[in-house]
Amino acid sequence: MYRLERRIRARLDEALFRHGVTTPTYMVLSELRMRDGLSSAELARIAFVTPQAMHLVIRDLERRELIRRDPHPDGGRVLCAHLTRKGLSLLKHCDRLLDAIETAMLAEVDDAMGKTLVEGLTTCARALRPDADMHL
Repeated sequence: MYRLERRIRARLDEALFRHGVTTPTYMVLSELRMRDGLSSAELARIAFVTPQAMHLVIRDLERRELIRRDPHPDGGRVLCAHLTRKGLSLLKHCDRLLDAIETAMLAEVDDAMGKTLVEGLTTCARALRPDADMHL
């Protein structure tokens, strides 16, 4: 699984780079599409990067007008990130790049193998959920 993840990541990095996007940037835009209004700290935890690294990503996204940040409704210093139209448009383009990588990866997988693969990976993902009973 590690080798597959590394190959997918290399392909994704290469495809996104040609369009001026990094994988962490894509992850942030994707997460904001699913859960609008996250803070920089929340996005850092989701992307497995330090808050300092996420600050650079957020600053770049804001400079490029792909996101905007507004004060948190409860006040304080927290800013909530939101996708802009420009950010959503770029994200949709990047989604097509990822779809092409997935299509290439699965080109030789028939329906039966695909079903088994999905079931197996789903089982693995469930076993590693944060709330799963882990006896390590």
